[in-house]
Amino acid sequence: MAERSTAAVDVADNSGDDPLTAKAEKAATDGVAEAQKKAVPAAEATESKAVERQNGEQPSITAPELHSGHKLARRYRLEECVTRLDGFSSWRAVDEKLRRAVGVHILPADHARARSVLAAARSAALLGDPRFVQVLDAVEENDLVYVVHEWLPDSTELTALLAAGPMEPHDAYQLVTQVSGAMAAAHREGLSHLRLTPSAVLRSSTGQYRIRGLAVNAALRGISAERPQRTDTEAIGALLYAALTQRWPYENDAYGLSGLPKGVGLLPPDQVRAGVHRGLSEIAMRALANDGATASRQEPPCTTPDELAKAVAAMPRIRPPEPEFPLPAPPEYQRTTYQQGTYGRPQPHPAATQQIVTPPPPLQSRTGKALKWAVSALLIAALGLGSWQIADRLLNQSKANETPPTQQLPPDEDNKEPKADGKPVAIADARDFDPQGSDGGENPQDIKNAYDNDPSTSWTTSSYKGYSKFGNLKDGVGIILDLGKVQQVGKVEVSFNGVTSVELRTTPENFSSQPSQLGDFTQQTASQGAQVDLVPGKPLKTRYVLVWLTDLPSGGDGYRGEISNIKITS
Repeated sequence: MAERSTAAVDVADNSGDDPLTAKAEKAATDGVAEAQKKAVPAAEATESKAVERQNGEQPSITAPELHSGHKLARRYRLEECVTRLDGFSSWRAVDEKLRRAVGVHILPADHARARSVLAAARSAALLGDPRFVQVLDAVEENDLVYVVHEWLPDSTELTALLAAGPMEPHDAYQLVTQVSGAMAAAHREGLSHLRLTPSAVLRSSTGQYRIRGLAVNAALRGISAERPQRTDTEAIGALLYAALTQRWPYENDAYGLSGLPKGVGLLPPDQVRAGVHRGLSEIAMRALANDGATASRQEPPCTTPDELAKAVAAMPRIRPPEPEFPLPAPPEYQRTTYQQGTYGRPQPHPAATQQIVTPPPPLQSRTGKALKWAVSALLIAALGLGSWQIADRLLNQSKANETPPTQQLPPDEDNKEPKADGKPVAIADARDFDPQGSDGGENPQDIKNAYDNDPSTSWTTSSYKGYSKFGNLKDGVGIILDLGKVQQVGKVEVSFNGVTSVELRTTPENFSSQPSQLGDFTQQTASQGAQVDLVPGKPLKTRYVLVWLTDLPSGGDGYRGEISNIKITS
């Protein structure tokens, strides 16, 4: 059950169908109206559909009769049904070809929403953003339409996180930052979610948030909206509101959370619960706008995910709380005879409770044994001294004819290991190094600014969205420094703008050609900070030095590395 709660797709939860805005966007079911207008040959079916239309209900569609062990495309083996609703079903399955768990949505090919589900799944698969649960396959086969997606058993639903209590400010800040940035990227590609509920947001074991069901969840339910960006923005505001207060920002209870008291309207989070971060409370209210109005009087409402992401980036960054270390326990209190008021009084001697050990015989105790060893050592030393004096007299008689010993020459200077002398090493040339990039480089026109000894000029990397590790798109970028010839390198000093993780890598001494891949270099050391001294285990000789950036600081609207100066000494 734990695995189902963290990895199953949220399509069975009806508690979140309440509109997110105070005046909700009208949801439409694609294809159902046309299906209701078609004539049904059987009179009984016609009468049943008429009753359904009068009651405002949608006709129910029977889900395909499948069972555990059934295989799709001779590859996906169904294991457990996690949802069966409105003519479709969702399963946990196994991809026997790649030997991994996957999730599968299945519905009949003649289902009213089969075409829209296929189109939504294929559009979401083209996005390829790691912040979303990826669609792996979308197929129509044997009168069935099925969509295969990632299965993340090591992730936790936001629903479960909120059930444990309100989030700390730093956790809520990470939630709104990552989710708003991901949805802004999706809307730039023309994709919307429209079903962004707490069960659609997952947090991995590394603290990264991922969104599942992009476009597909809404297509399965037949949900559409006139203003999709407004709908998704308000949904993000509702998630942030719930993270700060553990309350759903509307009167109805939903997703295991209590709603607000009826008749009081939309209260700011810092009025619902004490200790809420003021800036995050303001962001939540700017996202929860109703028809252009907002509870915030200082700032305008955010009506798109991109506006919300920029508003979050503009506020001061919220740092994680400092770790708390338990104080050491005080020493156990010990009483003394003085504290007991018996100072100066004769104390009664307790009766002996253990057998009294008789002392060992002379020279059998520890002191006696040490004395015997000392006497023995003195005797041996006396015998050795006498023997040496006798041998010395005999040898003196033959020393006159012997030649004096030759003095040992010092070892060859070339055999000594190099020692750091701290002399500057000139950099003959440099170029940017981006072996995993696809755009041709990382600002190569500014490379000289990184080693011109002018801290006012600098070289910067490209800006990456979402993650400090280059948006999870590559392992790193850097600068290759050409020393012109093989020279000794004892230390590389690098000045960054912002705390940056960096590695020092070098080519072998006999490497004379221009390196073109990361495997040409050997890592010597690594460090992190704004002013970094990269010192290898011992001075080495090389011609090419790589300053390799692996984690970037926040800058502007993303993450970007900036080097203002590099200095090499021998």
